[in-house]
Amino acid sequence: EAIKSGTNPGLTLIVGPPGTGKTDVAVQIIANLYNNFPDQHTLLVTHSNQALNQLFEKIMALDVDERHLLRLGHGEEELNTELSFSKYGRVNSFLEKRLSLLSEVDRLSQSLEIGGEHGYTCETAGYFYLYHVLSRWEPYIDKCRQGLENGNVGVEIIRNEFPFSNYFNNAPQPLFPEDADYAETLEIAEGCFRHIEKIFTELEEIRGFELLRTSYDRANYLLTKEAKIIAMTCTHAALKRRELSLLAFKYDNVVMEEAAQILEVETFIPLLLQETEDGRSRLKRVVMIGDHNQLPPVVKNMAFQQYGNMEQSLFTRFVRLGVPTIDLDSQGRSRPSVAKLYNWRYKDLGDLSSVTEQEEYKYANAGFTYDFQVINVDNYMSKGETEPVPYFYQNLGEAEFIVAVYPSEKISILTTYNGQKALIRDVLKQRCSWNPLFGRPAKVTTVDKFQGQQNDYILLSLVRTKSVGHIRDVRRLIVAMSRARLGLYVFCRLALFKNCYELTPTFDELLKRPTKLNLKINEMWPSKRDVEDYGEPYEIADVEHIGKYVYQMMQEQLAYAKQQKAKEEDTSSEPNDSE
Repeated sequence: EAIKSGTNPGLTLIVGPPGTGKTDVAVQIIANLYNNFPDQHTLLVTHSNQALNQLFEKIMALDVDERHLLRLGHGEEELNTELSFSKYGRVNSFLEKRLSLLSEVDRLSQSLEIGGEHGYTCETAGYFYLYHVLSRWEPYIDKCRQGLENGNVGVEIIRNEFPFSNYFNNAPQPLFPEDADYAETLEIAEGCFRHIEKIFTELEEIRGFELLRTSYDRANYLLTKEAKIIAMTCTHAALKRRELSLLAFKYDNVVMEEAAQILEVETFIPLLLQETEDGRSRLKRVVMIGDHNQLPPVVKNMAFQQYGNMEQSLFTRFVRLGVPTIDLDSQGRSRPSVAKLYNWRYKDLGDLSSVTEQEEYKYANAGFTYDFQVINVDNYMSKGETEPVPYFYQNLGEAEFIVAVYPSEKISILTTYNGQKALIRDVLKQRCSWNPLFGRPAKVTTVDKFQGQQNDYILLSLVRTKSVGHIRDVRRLIVAMSRARLGLYVFCRLALFKNCYELTPTFDELLKRPTKLNLKINEMWPSKRDVEDYGEPYEIADVEHIGKYVYQMMQEQLAYAKQQKAKEEDTSSEPNDSE
């Protein structure tokens, strides 16, 4: 329903809770517009470079011609591809493609035994197509089609009189199978000509780059004429608005992902990058995709934030005013048990079958008794939260506890404060960077920065021990609870957070499990233990206990590694039979 509505003209609002596939819906809408309306241009806008790159990479994986893709802004360098989708990267790609196509024109002229430099420019190639290619193809295809209607032309005529047989010598042979009937043989001939026709069609599109001499003019021509899907952040749109308007930049559709995180004024700017035509907007579709129950736009000016209500996005305003929305109502990210920590915030949010049927969701997390837990962390070295500089909150006990638990690429460590993020990175550097037995986690960052991302396991540090802090904002809580696929482990001062009214639905669910970290000793990954098989857990009492346990485990692994190395040396020193 969401994809169908986004393809139809008008405004479409799509509300997507965590894990419901907002990005995939946006990709499918863009693909439908590209394939069904090939003459229209679509502008893709997001709040952050990271979200834009994630969306752009999924579009690249579809059947979208790379010639029609363009990524504006500095975030293009972070795309996970060897190709360059910046303006100048695309121009260079077109020029390289031009040389390749012109060489094919030369090969075609040689196969037809026509002298001359027909592949010298796009213009000479166009004349060659008109006077030498079409003049041979049209009489041939007319004769073949009349033979199909009248039945007076044999299959041999199609095979023997095909004018481009020599050009297709490098194709799998025979070009026309002996057992193919008349219609099948004719279809092969028409398919061969479509291949030739595509060469000259692409050369005609590239001709503008040949005529323009400067890189600047070529880049602007690419933006205004050739690109069908143009991606940029809302910040880039604001910075380049005047320049794009002067270029007569035109587009028909706007798709905004992360719309709930875009400021109201930043939402209007991408809609106004083009001049009106006869007093009317050229826009045909505006698709806004987001979740107003997650984090709002960031407004750093306190006066604007408190008195101007600027942190309300246009998307949120529309939802609050009752504009009809399409709600995505099934999540496919988290285990159903983990999803209970945040699905209370949404109406009728269910689970896709994938989160119950796939193997990784059926089995427990290796080494952990439970798939989610809240772990109470008392004072460590007689300290709870500290504040080295104003608003730079840290908690050494939680940092040590988290680093000791599970450093791995399938783990992301989140916290609610930049100070704690810096402290955890310092502890990781001291504890793990030198040790080959431990890998570093995939990412250590704040909850706010991790919105829109996910990982198999999330370790969350809430830091504060004196006041709840800004996790009291339910929208931030929802983001924090919804990043994990398989396991979520929250480290906090439980007595403080469990009594916070705003957090009650989540902490009521968390408190159904023990508040001490429960481990499964000697369990290796991947686990084949059922997710509800808790068995006999090993309880970790505090930070000192987990430190001793990790040290003991490391010593055992080192001893085992030494034994294995000694066995290998003994085996290699034994004489073999040939000796």
